[in-house]
Amino acid sequence: MTQIPLHEQKSLIPQYSNVTQAFQDAQQQALATWEALPLPFIERMSYPTWELFNQVIASPKASANDLVSTYKNNLKLSDDQQLSARIAHCGNTTDVDFVLADLMEQGVIIQDLLTAMNEFPELVDAHLFSAIPAAEDKVAAYHTAFMNGGLFIYIPKNVEVNLPIEAVLLQDSRQELAFNKHILIVADTNSRVEYLEKSNTIGDKSNSATLFVEVIALNGASVKYVSMDSLGANTTSFIRRYGLTQPDANISWAVAAMNNGDTILDSYTVLDGNGSSSNVDVISISNQSQTQTINTKVLNVGKNTTANIFQHGVILDQARLTFNGIGHIVKNAKGADAQQESRVMMLSDDARADTNPILYIDEFEVTAGHAASVGQVDEEQLYYLMSRGLKHEEAEYLLIRGFLGQVIQTMPSNKVRQQMVEIIDEKLKTLNHD
Repeated sequence: MTQIPLHEQKSLIPQYSNVTQAFQDAQQQALATWEALPLPFIERMSYPTWELFNQVIASPKASANDLVSTYKNNLKLSDDQQLSARIAHCGNTTDVDFVLADLMEQGVIIQDLLTAMNEFPELVDAHLFSAIPAAEDKVAAYHTAFMNGGLFIYIPKNVEVNLPIEAVLLQDSRQELAFNKHILIVADTNSRVEYLEKSNTIGDKSNSATLFVEVIALNGASVKYVSMDSLGANTTSFIRRYGLTQPDANISWAVAAMNNGDTILDSYTVLDGNGSSSNVDVISISNQSQTQTINTKVLNVGKNTTANIFQHGVILDQARLTFNGIGHIVKNAKGADAQQESRVMMLSDDARADTNPILYIDEFEVTAGHAASVGQVDEEQLYYLMSRGLKHEEAEYLLIRGFLGQVIQTMPSNKVRQQMVEIIDEKLKTLNHD
């Protein structure tokens, strides 16, 4: 198939018509350099043969209008009454389903990213690529050059959003089409927001995905970012979620990494402001022949900053799962605290698991610690449950649920927690019992 030139592909995405000059310049630089740049270094992970760089970002056939009109029937969504807003990005098309009137009156922005460049250019330019430089490595530069959509969420000063904002990201894999999406969330001074993201795939064509997220928390702001990742088995994905905190700000990440294809999840939070904090909670299940690497980093820069990394995973079949937990306290970050825990439960002798705790400490008067383990189901706990009348399968399932429970409980409602349990159940279908 003859590939359409990139500029012609962009013309098929209407939102590209009014992007900012700063964004155009970043794209041009990225396009000129991406192929020569090195891949990002990920501890204990080699992926030079991964097919991450699909250059088809739009085509005349790639219309997602039907997905926009039907995604509510195909996906499990939260109840409208439990949300402050819902926005969906299907294929290359964004649909703002609803935003509560009082949020709009307070200046909250929930919009397509490329459209926001036209309507709020100074606001977008001030924060876009501030957490993830546009061309810092091969994946980032490719993502910038071939970006085909995204979302922009802005919470003004002193505004507290009491109900979650739900975002649906639906990959259209009914044809060849890269899924290069960029999410920019800016929480202004003393604002609060909870963001709930659900990613899924329609279709079974082999495609690549680079999903980049930047969360900027200004002075005293609080952002809770909850994600349920469930991209398709034929999607090779590099997901990068980075955050920046100013003084006394907090970013809490709760991620259910349940993608079905080979995945790298690269998270990095920079605690720049004094008194700022971040909790990173990740659960993951790898099954069949899937490879997943969860690379979680927190950098303590400000004084009295607090970082907690919690990673629990389950591995089945012939899959591979790696947890890297990296804490770094820099010079002058007095009073900083960096803690991490990474554990993997192995349910197959053919699987491969690795936990890799790393701490870099460049300052005195700090606190740091780590715990890591790879093991099987606790036989004593299993025996105890079976002695109370449970079958082996039921007892093992309860132990797995408990092992993953910390992140499940962070989900914003009972319905979302149930949806998370259903995703876990689907991933556990290949579990074999003797």
